[in-house]
Amino acid sequence: MSPSPVSSTPILRRTLIWSAVATGALAVIAAVVGYLVAQGSGLVSGLLGVLIAALFLAITGISILVANRWYGEPLYLQLFFAIVLGGWLVKLGVFFLVMVLVSGQPWIHPTVFLLSIVAGVLMSLVIDVVVLMRMRLPVVSDASLPTEVPEDRAPGAEYRTPDNGPAS
Repeated sequence: MSPSPVSSTPILRRTLIWSAVATGALAVIAAVVGYLVAQGSGLVSGLLGVLIAALFLAITGISILVANRWYGEPLYLQLFFAIVLGGWLVKLGVFFLVMVLVSGQPWIHPTVFLLSIVAGVLMSLVIDVVVLMRMRLPVVSDASLPTEVPEDRAPGAEYRTPDNGPAS
C-alpha cells in the first residue's frame, strides 16, 4: 500500500489507534465501576456505553480515511463530503435506534450507561487534542507552488537565474 498524499491521513490513523487502546482501558474501568455501582446491569451498561461511544466516534475518522483514498480524482471533493456526511447520517440514525432499543430495558442502568458514554466522548476529545498538538501539519497542506510563471516575463527583458546565468 503506497503512502497517502493527504497530510491528515497519519493524524487520523494515529488517533484511531490511540482511541482503540484507550477504549480497552476505559472499558475495563467502566465495567469495574459499573459492577461496583449496580452489579450485573452496571457492568453491562458501562461496557455498552463505552462501546457505543468508541464505535460512533471512530466512524468519522474511518469515513475520512476511506474518502481520502479518492484524493486527486476529479470528483474527490464531492466524494469526500458524500462519504463523511453519509457516515454522520448513519451514525445519527443508529444512535437514535440504539437509544430507543435500550431505553427502559431492565438490564441497563441509565446513570452508568450515560456516564460511560460521556467518559468515552471525553476520552476521544482528549486523544484528538493530544495527537493534533504532537503531530505537525503544515498550515497549507497538500499544495505545491509553481516555480516560475512564463507570463510574468516582460518581452525582451533578461532575467538572471541562479542555475544558468542570464535568461532570455
